[in-house]
Amino acid sequence: MNQKEFLDIVLPMKDRLYRLARRFLISSDEAEDAVQEVFLKLWNHKDVIKRYKSPEAYAITMTKNYCLDRLKSKQASNLKIVHVNFENKSNLEHDIEAKDGVSILFKLMNTLPQQQKLILHLRDVEQFEFSEIAKITQSTEAAVRVSLSRARKKIKSLLLKQYNYGIQ
Repeated sequence: MNQKEFLDIVLPMKDRLYRLARRFLISSDEAEDAVQEVFLKLWNHKDVIKRYKSPEAYAITMTKNYCLDRLKSKQASNLKIVHVNFENKSNLEHDIEAKDGVSILFKLMNTLPQQQKLILHLRDVEQFEFSEIAKITQSTEAAVRVSLSRARKKIKSLLLKQYNYGIQ
């Protein structure tokens, strides 16, 4: 595989890999570093990429594993799993409410177990198909559906508690 073929396959994945890395790591710098490391690993394994049906699933799995390793490392002991809201410049009041809602949602997502959080992100944020998520997480489609359902139910109950202030 030459450089042009590699870039044609890998560059379209850059934003998706960055968003995933950003989901796991605290800063945009850390996420960018993670994507660069994954790109380097992909380049070193460029001959292996051709054998995969979905190079994107391979790259996402590498990104997920790199980020998890990074979070477990001693030098990253101060990193926390966070998400920063994206800015929308249209209506200031609407933007503030939307940011608060998104912020609350992502804080609640951080309370989920790691697997559920990853599956929820891949399905609802990145719009992956169940079959692709199953490959990435190395599980069955049925297990992905169950985890996704449980994650959504947990988020729903936490949101109800948040907005109803525990009154039911």
